[in-house]
Amino acid sequence: MNKKTISTKKTVFGFLPAIAGALALSWQAALAFHPSVYVPRVPEDQLERVREIESPFLPSPEHVEAGKKIYFGKGLCVTCHSNNGKGVKLPGHSPRDFTDAKWQDLRTDGELMWVLKNGSPGTGMPIRVGKVITEEEGWQVIQFIRTFGGN
Repeated sequence: MNKKTISTKKTVFGFLPAIAGALALSWQAALAFHPSVYVPRVPEDQLERVREIESPFLPSPEHVEAGKKIYFGKGLCVTCHSNNGKGVKLPGHSPRDFTDAKWQDLRTDGELMWVLKNGSPGTGMPIRVGKVITEEEGWQVIQFIRTFGGN
């Protein structure tokens, strides 16, 4: 091997640990933001108030059906949360699995509406209410999401 080949190999191999370290830190940072799928996405200082918010609509087959149309249509929910509500597996924070009974029991409708209005920082969940769907449509989607958990 000549000196140029050795120098090039040292340079490439010198960068590999740096790249691996940067990737590990970004992966850890993503995981550290929400250590558990059961941790609320609503900021702590808003959580109590948000949990008390109730849907203005009584559960009904009509609202569930309307929510289903939005979920599979203009709401684009199906893109990440899939046809069966289990969510598409992605690196970092995969989309919420709506079939998780524990998650369904822990999260209030008010919390779900907060996420629809604000997105979920640190995840791929974008703002939906006010940008893609109306608040009424958001409540309908929540009623449909509840059907994945048997509620």
